Amino acid sequence: MIMMMKNSAKKSHSFFKEWSVMSLRNRIAFYYTITTAVLIALVFAIIYFTVERIVYKQFDDEIKKEVSEILSNSNISTHDFKGFESFQNRDIDAGDNDSDNDSIKKKKVNVDTEFIQLVDSTGQVINKSSSLSWCVLAFNPNQAGSAYFNSNFGGSMVRQAQVPLINKQGVTLGYLIVAVPLKNAMIVLHDLHDIFFFSFPVIILTLFMLTRLIAGKSIRPIEKVIATAENITQVHLDQRIPLPYHHDELYRLSATFNALLDRMQDAFQREKHFTANASHELKTPLAIVKGTLEVLIRKPREREHYETRVHSCLKELDRMARLIDQLLMIARYESNKIQPHIESVELSGHLGGIIERMLATASTKDISIIIDKTENARVAADPGMLEMIFENILSNAIKYSPTSSSITVAVQRKANTILCTISDQGIGIPAEKLNAIFERFYRVDESRNAGTGGFGLGLSIVKKLADLQHIKVGVTSETNRGTTFSLSFPIGEANC
Repeated sequence: MIMMMKNSAKKSHSFFKEWSVMSLRNRIAFYYTITTAVLIALVFAIIYFTVERIVYKQFDDEIKKEVSEILSNSNISTHDFKGFESFQNRDIDAGDNDSDNDSIKKKKVNVDTEFIQLVDSTGQVINKSSSLSWCVLAFNPNQAGSAYFNSNFGGSMVRQAQVPLINKQGVTLGYLIVAVPLKNAMIVLHDLHDIFFFSFPVIILTLFMLTRLIAGKSIRPIEKVIATAENITQVHLDQRIPLPYHHDELYRLSATFNALLDRMQDAFQREKHFTANASHELKTPLAIVKGTLEVLIRKPREREHYETRVHSCLKELDRMARLIDQLLMIARYESNKIQPHIESVELSGHLGGIIERMLATASTKDISIIIDKTENARVAADPGMLEMIFENILSNAIKYSPTSSSITVAVQRKANTILCTISDQGIGIPAEKLNAIFERFYRVDESRNAGTGGFGLGLSIVKKLADLQHIKVGVTSETNRGTTFSLSFPIGEANC
């Protein structure tokens, strides 16, 4: 018994495993076929029973007409029956009958004619038509009123009516039983049953094959998506899915997938360029530091020489540290591990301290930083994040501004915001590239970044930190005229 249960469990597991790997085309065809099979079976059943009911109704109407003729010809009322005396020797055949009683008893019963039988309340036969010969019709003693039902007679099916004969006192004295053969009707119903029974599996099998064919054609774009996805690698990111002819859901799926591939290819290319640039930028200071230290240990040198070379190494290490800090900041942001500590910050004073620290870098290019239209305004922000935002924007302005130019910083109230703008006189950004400058690893072009030490991370960090503090960042620029960055702080969130 235990072995049988184990074998049954294995078979069930095998079935579900095979079902789970069934193709989408087969599952669609299977579900559709099962649903349609149920509907077709229901329709066949409704048609069959409707035809059967109509056939029986026609026979019942024929029997009712025959009963009315018999009662009318015999001057009998079903509710004013006066007894059986006048019927015991009367011929109650529905039609003419020229055969005598002896010949009737000897011949075989003809089941293609009508049959009439008169019985008392106990079922005792009082009289019957000559067509019944030595046979009798079925009698149901438990039926009080008129009843119509099927019964077997002479090896064939007949439709039978049992009509009660009631006297004036309401007592049922007997029953008039009339039957008609159902041979032809049963042949029709049997043929209809066979047609439905044998055509059903043929219809279902044909439907399954057609549905499977149609489903396979319909999901062909999905197979193309799968084939394309399987062939996509780092080397073949340029492959795209052919768009279907019809603009349906599969068209949208293919178009969406192609758009995703476009974004992935763009991001991969930018990350590839960034990796190459970052590797170069990290490799260069490491090579400088290594070379410098190797030279220093070859022979004793003067103290001033050591100090100069050590400062040079420290400068290169600082450059490496800035790059690593930027990468860590982006990693922390994307893992949701960085949260702002919002407090009330006096914007002008905070900005003044940052500008003071940046003056040393600006002075190397003889760039002046001018503070214009500053107002004593307080904003809600994270001081550390705000400092990093301003440092990145000012650092970019210094990098891409020509020598002996100026950078203007202004703070003013506008409507329901505190607006801070930082404008330079640098090389500017093309209008078609303004929307992309806040993307990670994005660099407008290689030539504008040559010698500046940029990694395409600064403005991305600015945007991410600003979003965390609900600060709106905007930018306008004209090529060879300059760029202006704006930071909008909501007044409602500040304690001014």
